[in-house]
Amino acid sequence: MKLDILAFGAHPDDVELSAAGTLLHYARQGKTFGIVDLTEGELGTRGSVESRYEEAAAAAAILGIQHRTNLRFADGFFENTQEAKLKIIEQIRLHQPQIVLANALHDRHPDHARAGQLVAEACFLAGLRKIHTTHQGEAQQAFRPKTVLHYIQDYHQTPSFVQDVTPYVAQKIEAVKAYKTQFFDPNSSEPNTPISGELFFDFLKGRMQEMGRPAGYNYAEGFVVARWFGVQDIFALD
Repeated sequence: MKLDILAFGAHPDDVELSAAGTLLHYARQGKTFGIVDLTEGELGTRGSVESRYEEAAAAAAILGIQHRTNLRFADGFFENTQEAKLKIIEQIRLHQPQIVLANALHDRHPDHARAGQLVAEACFLAGLRKIHTTHQGEAQQAFRPKTVLHYIQDYHQTPSFVQDVTPYVAQKIEAVKAYKTQFFDPNSSEPNTPISGELFFDFLKGRMQEMGRPAGYNYAEGFVVARWFGVQDIFALD
């Protein structure tokens, strides 16, 4: 059950939209990864809970995800509580990831910032041995991930660093389009949303181009860190 990277999303499709290229990059290097969706996206304007599960499974197959689960928090109404933290701590201790990816700490949807803070706090608390959790009746050992990275979502943010995802753009877009009820469909009779328009994928590619340009990459995904990194050799920096 151990994974190298564990990516959390407030809603199914959050991770695919903002960090799928990064996951594909490290999968190519032999790293293992999984996704934990906090909610079922039940308040989404388009689609249903049932379709979200089907779409999440389809996206997982496209990305080659080793593990995906849903904690079934209340979409739009989950809070940063002890109970919520303990459920996330259980997942962290179960999979013992070196890297955790989490929602943006400031974004259009209020669930995103709340989820980002919740996951970051749970990552710290997961390392405290006096916090007791169990999985399938067995006591878990304390474990703290090495790094928490917040992916950039709808609102523009200056990234702490960017990851080159140029070779993986087409596969990322395919994974996002697996959420077919959420995005452009000329035959859909459901209401329009900020992400259902035909031009949304132009925005998604444009955002990746914007992130990549200063670093000399065609396409990149950006991340924000709360704690800065140390380096041993500045000549190894891109």
